[in-house]
Amino acid sequence: MQPYLSLVIPVYNEAERIEGTLTSVIAYLRQQPYTAEVLVVDDGSEDETAEIVSRYYPEVELVQLSQNRGKGAAVREGMLRARGRFRVFTDADLSTPIEELEPMLFHLEQDADVCIGSRELDPTQLVRPQPRYRRWMGRLFRRLVQWLVFSDLPLLRAIEDTQCGFKGFRAEVAEALFRQARLDGFGFDVELLYLAARAGYRIVQIPIRWRNDPRSRVHLLRDPFRMLIEIARIRHLHRDSVTLTSRLGSPTL
Repeated sequence: MQPYLSLVIPVYNEAERIEGTLTSVIAYLRQQPYTAEVLVVDDGSEDETAEIVSRYYPEVELVQLSQNRGKGAAVREGMLRARGRFRVFTDADLSTPIEELEPMLFHLEQDADVCIGSRELDPTQLVRPQPRYRRWMGRLFRRLVQWLVFSDLPLLRAIEDTQCGFKGFRAEVAEALFRQARLDGFGFDVELLYLAARAGYRIVQIPIRWRNDPRSRVHLLRDPFRMLIEIARIRHLHRDSVTLTSRLGSPTL
């Protein structure tokens, strides 16, 4: 039987915190009235992440990539293996509390094709904000995204947070988008939103609670440069895709 929800968690060298994450996720899902599956996609970890998942969490589906390919590749693999009616991916550090699934699933149940968490819609929800220099880098990155990728899609200019690692999709939308997606690195979020808008899918933003984890895997100097190279390729990679009228849903206030 098709699960109601598929939760995809990409991981890379997360041996120190994967137990806490999965314990919290499974405890929460067991209290819900719907069926759910959890997929952990190990992006070529060099530590004991995979061993911990397989040994202590038999109810979790472990997907192992043979080498480290990037977060985009890991999420794509998990989303295309998932079977749920709704498919959500979230970060392994649970910077977004798992309880935020409730408003996301509400909107996907209604009329959202894609639902994305945003740290910008309600800053009071940020339990532990990012350091100032990371917020500044984030704003600069968003401006570059607007210029390089979203310039011909006016409705996407309302999206202030493309990089939040908490996004949900209807099953058929996930299948369509992730089969088209090409980027393996951190730029994949922007690519997904670009493809969704070009296809005419309804995108809804919701404010989320969020806590900065100082152990973030994003390298301050290396990764933003790689992301810029990736996002600069998006319009070229998908230049032949059909543009339909996109619909950006109102955020939850």
